[in-house]
Amino acid sequence: MKETLRLHPTLPLLVCHCPSETCIVGGYTIPKGSMIFINVWTTHIDPSIWENPLEFDPERFLDIKWDYSGKDLNKFPFGSGTRICVGIVMVESMVMHSFNWKLPEGEKLDLFEKFRIVLKKKLPLVAIPTPRLSDPAFYELNNAAIKFLKILHL
Repeated sequence: MKETLRLHPTLPLLVCHCPSETCIVGGYTIPKGSMIFINVWTTHIDPSIWENPLEFDPERFLDIKWDYSGKDLNKFPFGSGTRICVGIVMVESMVMHSFNWKLPEGEKLDLFEKFRIVLKKKLPLVAIPTPRLSDPAFYELNNAAIKFLKILHL
């Protein structure tokens, strides 16, 4: 999931930020009240940060625990700090880890996208979940999580 969101963030331009006072960032003066959009997509494919940035390699996250507090600006598909996505816990712990996911028989994964404010797949993803957890009661929370993801069109 982390590698998928690194390459295909839902919001390539994070929610607008507005500095409360004039500041200098990277040698540029940012006036108070400016509308700042952070292009998270370009950060996630920056070769100075990521080895083979355009390659899909989920194993790059096996030994890494990400800090979403705003201190690690190399990876933030969920935003960070006070504007972090409220769904991060649900997505990471409930939906993704509770199921094994596969494509329908004979289907190939198409990663082409339509670029808009919210990045959407050109062809909707159809994935089949199969339960991983032993106790069916664990899935009651996941039903609400799945409905939430459908609302977000993920």
